Amino acid sequence: MSASHAPRALSLAAAVLTGTVALYIALVAFGNITDFGTNQAFVQHVLAMDTTFKDDDLMWRAVTNKGLENTAYVLIIVWETLAALVLIAGTWFWARRDNVRARRVSTYGLLMLVLLFGAGFIGIGGEWFSMWQSKTWNGLDAATRVLVLTGLALIVVQVSPADQEG
Repeated sequence: MSASHAPRALSLAAAVLTGTVALYIALVAFGNITDFGTNQAFVQHVLAMDTTFKDDDLMWRAVTNKGLENTAYVLIIVWETLAALVLIAGTWFWARRDNVRARRVSTYGLLMLVLLFGAGFIGIGGEWFSMWQSKTWNGLDAATRVLVLTGLALIVVQVSPADQEG
């Protein structure tokens, strides 16, 4: 590939990865909205820590108030929906070859997912609420897959040319 085609290829890769992550998180948000109860149960069990080792030194962290559990779940869905919209906009800017806006907007959307899946699900869910201890309600593998895809997209977006047409 010639040097003149490299920026275009990187922009295309950034667009495809941003679009892929946008599609994924839009489908996740849609699923959580249309099938509210399935992942609501997941969030409730993780927060309640009812399938962990029940170590007295950790169980004080459990959240068993249904209102707080449901609020957390609704906030997750809102965050997913906003991230999807931001990533759809980023994909649109990549398609229009507005690389400056595409890079900035895509970065914001991808960082939103790093926060949700990295800090939220892996950090808070996995460690604070000891989700890793549960054989039934353990979403760490799924969260890690999303974080890896998101991280890959973020790297490609960052190395893609933002100051020239792709």
